[in-house]
Amino acid sequence: MNDWQQEWWKQLEKTAADMEDFFLDVGEATEAFVDEVNTSVGFFLEQFQSGIVEEFDSLVHDFVDVLIATSDDIDAALSEEWEFTDDDFTSVSYHPPSAQNHPACINCANYHGQAYNGSLLVCGMHPHGYDGDTCPDWEKER
Repeated sequence: MNDWQQEWWKQLEKTAADMEDFFLDVGEATEAFVDEVNTSVGFFLEQFQSGIVEEFDSLVHDFVDVLIATSDDIDAALSEEWEFTDDDFTSVSYHPPSAQNHPACINCANYHGQAYNGSLLVCGMHPHGYDGDTCPDWEKER
């Protein structure tokens, strides 16, 4: 009865050793597969990324070339549209408040008194000036 038990244990040990070898082989094959996939994916990403960079660079160069080619036309069109004369520039002059003109604004911190092309801006609250003798928004100049 010892023979079959010894044979059975030998077979069990051989099966365990074969299983161990099998799992080691599977582990090595899996590691090799992962390395190969990693290398392939890395190569693909490098090629893809360099292709995108080259394509973007090409698009930017083409856009700049178009801008350069049409810049003279754009300049000509803009200069026709935006021809300035001396009348286009604003003349500014200061008009201080006096007893005759805007007496409620004398010594007021809010008084602006600038005339732009002949239109006087008295202050932000009362652009044309306050009609009464004492302005409700009057503040002492500092």
